[in-house]
Amino acid sequence: MKPMESQFDLARLIFGILFILVLIVATLWIIQPFLLGLTWGGMVVIASWPLFIRLQYYLWNKRFLAVLVVTLALMLLFVIPIGLLINSVVDKGPELVQWSSNLDELTFPELQWLNNIPIVGEQLASGWNNMVADGGRTLLAKIKPYAGQSTKWFVSQVVHVGFFMFHGTLMVIFSALLYYKGEVAGMAIKKFAIRLAGEKGELAITLAAQAIRAVALGVVVTALIQSILGGIGLAIAGIPFATLLTVVMFICGVAQIGTLPVLIPSTIWLFWIGDTNMGIFLLIWSAIVGTMDNLIRPLLIRMGADLPLILILLGVIGGMLAFGMIGLFIGPVVLAVGYRLLSAWINELEHLEQIPRYSLRKKKVAIPAKEAKELK
Repeated sequence: MKPMESQFDLARLIFGILFILVLIVATLWIIQPFLLGLTWGGMVVIASWPLFIRLQYYLWNKRFLAVLVVTLALMLLFVIPIGLLINSVVDKGPELVQWSSNLDELTFPELQWLNNIPIVGEQLASGWNNMVADGGRTLLAKIKPYAGQSTKWFVSQVVHVGFFMFHGTLMVIFSALLYYKGEVAGMAIKKFAIRLAGEKGELAITLAAQAIRAVALGVVVTALIQSILGGIGLAIAGIPFATLLTVVMFICGVAQIGTLPVLIPSTIWLFWIGDTNMGIFLLIWSAIVGTMDNLIRPLLIRMGADLPLILILLGVIGGMLAFGMIGLFIGPVVLAVGYRLLSAWINELEHLEQIPRYSLRKKKVAIPAKEAKELK
């Protein structure tokens, strides 16, 4: 009796794949409300893991104490400042809308100090006086529609910022859990990558971690330094709500907008009220702080990962445009991993065929006597 030959069961294979797809979709559907917070938490933990291990060493190797300290730091850096910003916008929202609606009552200063500017002072003063000659009605007619629409839109976005606050809180919670079980989670991810692509999978995970640290150093740390220095300048110049504006500068810095959208209006306001000395100081300070990211960011990115700078910058900008704030980390990770894997695939041939090299040797050729006499 012949043994039964094994047959390829196509229906079984199709139903098995369908079941796996349904299971994956259902799982993603269930965790979808928490996915953004989990992703943010993972990015934060990966970026700060070496610092966390060093902190644990100084805290008598107590993992619980290190997790507690880092969690409190995350709340102070992310959750509490954004909460204060939302609360301030909610409190000042009606006043901002009313102010933008009553621009007709705004009075313009004479700005006599413009005449003291060398070379172009008289022209600037003449142009300013022409604009405000009719009480500034012509200038206000051009500004009012944009000011009103911008203010109302900004206040209306508070509802969406509350949604961001929810994910920020989830980020802190998931970060604490990942800090506590970091080695276990890292080993699980590494095993999964090895099952998918072998040694290349493990390489991809390493490259992803390096890219995340590079962006964390180059983007977040740069934004933090710029916002602190900008806040110091605002406090020295006597700008109201300097602490709140510092938080706004940090958020703008992380979003790659920079600190100038806060510093330039503050400088204009100082000149507006006639505080010329502080206006000049803040103008110079804004020029320094607003351009220092061009020096700090490349240096910090190079410290995080040995990757082409243009690759990281394209990933930061393109990722933010494609995925929003979380794209600041997703974009560079995808480009860095793709770049390194493509380079490894191109250079994976270890033994190239050797091209034979031929040495040309001069040979003596005998010339007949008659021809030799003719050549002479």
